[in-house]
Amino acid sequence: MKRLAILASGSGSNAEKIMEYFRNSPKGKVALIASNKSDAFVLERAKKFSVPTFTFTKKEMEDGDLLRKLQSEKIDWVILAGFLLKIPVALIRAFPDRMVNIHPALLPNYGGKGMYGMKVHEAVKAAGDTQTGITIHLVNENYDEGRIIFQAATPILPEDSPEDIANKVHALEHRYFPEVIESMI
Repeated sequence: MKRLAILASGSGSNAEKIMEYFRNSPKGKVALIASNKSDAFVLERAKKFSVPTFTFTKKEMEDGDLLRKLQSEKIDWVILAGFLLKIPVALIRAFPDRMVNIHPALLPNYGGKGMYGMKVHEAVKAAGDTQTGITIHLVNENYDEGRIIFQAATPILPEDSPEDIANKVHALEHRYFPEVIESMI
């Protein structure tokens, strides 16, 4: 059974769906929730599933504390679910082709530094796009440029607000992210 760590910076709705999905899975187990924010709601969600948590600062991550924690917990796969910091190269290299991110748009559109959450949905709306979606990809040294594993799209209606777009994208994330992770591990 593969041991998964989820890195998240915010509320953790995707992390919760992943914990639910793998609760009784023979293929994988969420063994750790790690966050760079000590007040992130994802840490509360982890308690509901009795998943251990770990918090760290950006400097601690850059100094290798997070990598040492992942190694001590014998983590096989690292899942980024709303994690906003750039991953250090040493951490990426420690999990070659075993670090996965989800992005709330159809990459390569609307990716890169600063493109996350509502900023993405507002940009999609401002551009007048007729569809958006999710991209699940491997993590490399650049924001949102790793090899694409999976994409799913949803239509955008002219009257959809950025909040409506966010709701459609969240539905795709919750539906597909756990299954794609399972297929990869």
